[in-house]
Amino acid sequence: MHRFKDLEVWKKSRLFCVEIYSITSKFPESEKFGLSNQLRRASVSIPSNIAEGSSRHSNKDFTRFLEIAIGSAYEIETQLLIASDLNFINKVD
Repeated sequence: MHRFKDLEVWKKSRLFCVEIYSITSKFPESEKFGLSNQLRRASVSIPSNIAEGSSRHSNKDFTRFLEIAIGSAYEIETQLLIASDLNFINKVD
């Protein structure tokens, strides 16, 4: 079992989640239940899966949850690229 609150990756993923919320708050209102919601849910998924995986009793199980968290990160990357294509964000964001 790992202590997730001590893991740097968990701490950084929480900060990343806050950034996603900040960025998506600037999206058009029409995206409230679309891309904005998807980005927020995926960003919350990262620290959540790290925390859940840390409760597992084997490293194999923990690794599986880390893989799910990485999948959410790739999902976010794709969604941010789409948001850029739609001019909801710029390269600085």
